[in-house]
Amino acid sequence: MIDPSWTVPGVAGVDEAGRGPLAGPVAVAAVILDPARRIDGLGDSKALTEARREALFPRIQSQALAWSIMLVHADEIDRLNILQATMTGMRRAVAALAIAPSRVLVDGNRVPPGLGIAAEAIVKGDAKVAAISAASILAKVARDRWMRELDATHPEYGFALHKGYPTPEHLEALRRLGPCPAHRRSFAPVRATQTPGLL
Repeated sequence: MIDPSWTVPGVAGVDEAGRGPLAGPVAVAAVILDPARRIDGLGDSKALTEARREALFPRIQSQALAWSIMLVHADEIDRLNILQATMTGMRRAVAALAIAPSRVLVDGNRVPPGLGIAAEAIVKGDAKVAAISAASILAKVARDRWMRELDATHPEYGFALHKGYPTPEHLEALRRLGPCPAHRRSFAPVRATQTPGLL
């Protein structure tokens, strides 16, 4: 249940999408909502239909006081590891806000170090805090769109369907074709299928 009391001026919600997939970026969003412009229907992006997320995406962008979306791509994920890449994306998303937040609320149990702003981690925050929910929707929609574009370049992997997650179909394509440039080569299922001709 979204708690409207968290929608106060200057508070940024932060969330990510795409930590678990084998390919594509991790997307991180930060949102400062406008208490005077309520957005109905916010919730955990994973619990919303794709159509609902797509409908909310432009409303959040047009009605929020500030928002930003950052993509951290596979090469940086491989260099930093997925946790540190996510923390890096969160710092970048907060820094990119047009309005500097007075406080940051992050979904999960970890606050990115080096924010320079008072911050709190809230477990399952995307289902409790409106600003985090809005950030989760922006991150999820932005990443899904990116994966659909990747599918147009590499249709043989089925990215438009599984969005890079390790489904049986994706794993079979990896075994058959090896990784493409968007795959996270540090992830064990990808590392196991790399061949010299595709590195």
